[in-house]
Amino acid sequence: MATTSSFSSLHPCFGNGSRRIVGRLHLPVAPRANTRIRFAPAPAATPAMTPEEGLALVDRTLEHGVAVDMVGITGPGDPLATPETTLRTLRLVRDKYPDMGLCLTTVGMGGAPVAGELAALGLSHVTVLSDAVSAGVAEGLYAWIRPSTRTVPLPQAARTLVDEQRQAVAAFVEAGLTVKINTTLYPGHNADHVETIARTMAGLGASIMAVVPFWPGGEEGGKRAEAVSGPDMDLLDSVRERVAGHISLMPSWGECGRDLVGLEKGDASMMALAVASVVASATLPRPVAGRPNVAVASASGMDVDLHLGHAVKLLIYGPREDGLACLLETRDAPEPGGGTSRWETLADTLGDCFALLAASAGESPREILSRRGVAVLITEGEIEGTVDALYGGGRKGRGRK
Repeated sequence: MATTSSFSSLHPCFGNGSRRIVGRLHLPVAPRANTRIRFAPAPAATPAMTPEEGLALVDRTLEHGVAVDMVGITGPGDPLATPETTLRTLRLVRDKYPDMGLCLTTVGMGGAPVAGELAALGLSHVTVLSDAVSAGVAEGLYAWIRPSTRTVPLPQAARTLVDEQRQAVAAFVEAGLTVKINTTLYPGHNADHVETIARTMAGLGASIMAVVPFWPGGEEGGKRAEAVSGPDMDLLDSVRERVAGHISLMPSWGECGRDLVGLEKGDASMMALAVASVVASATLPRPVAGRPNVAVASASGMDVDLHLGHAVKLLIYGPREDGLACLLETRDAPEPGGGTSRWETLADTLGDCFALLAASAGESPREILSRRGVAVLITEGEIEGTVDALYGGGRKGRGRK
């Protein structure tokens, strides 16, 4: 079993008033979300990287002279909703960069079975997003929770979430991992419950906790979030004071969120922009001469919702004369069977496409299509926003007319 540092010598990623700034690079390799808070707008569709693309992003970031001390698995979905992808990414980074710090951020479902493997990889810490330890409170916070690929009633799913979070935290601690809890304060919904979260998680062995206010967003992707009041800083201070009686408290919110953050040397904001530029160029493929189009595996015609292996037809999107991307045609996909020849045939069928969007896909088709010039992007977002992002995002974030 791998061991990690004690709380007194936590990685500087946790922060204190005198800490140095640590360069952290978050790899968006998790394709599937397993929860959504009802007060947050639907996120913009963001394709996930493959583990190999994630490693290439680390390579390219370092080649650009950016000082990176920590690589985290965070987004666009939950890292433990597809644990095999997360573990493969962590192994690739660990094998090539044995001294690199590693971490991940998760709601915790599915965490207990992989705790030993995460510890063996030498993770600095795991951040668990816990906004409730009561199923009743969780049910009031979440629009939906999917413990697996199936949809279950929210009351049942909420019970699964809080149970598996507890199991995950206990298993992480038992395996020797440092656990940090991130809790978002939703006034009128969990403010009176945050102290219970702190007490519960401290009892399970969590080392430190961040309590942050929820900042209501606007409308995104055509789906409006339910209303909730904005941050109440007096309430936040009161809650944090109560929490501090049970668990060590982060002094501020600046650790392991979804974005790339600052670096040890130079101007942090300028360096963050430099890294963001690398990310943008590495994450999304772009149309090239002879390959202007995008293929989409979809059953509904509105969302990317099909496993590539189940697709009998593919939607083909491409630019019109005015440059805006639209649906051009529907093409038949090769019949199932035939092994790798099926994917070679598909590559021929998509000879004018630079990317293919699917809810999931096997390793063999991804490797073959990528080699043949078609990047396979895994996402569960709506088609319009995702396709638009591939063409530069001129309409990204706008709902359908």
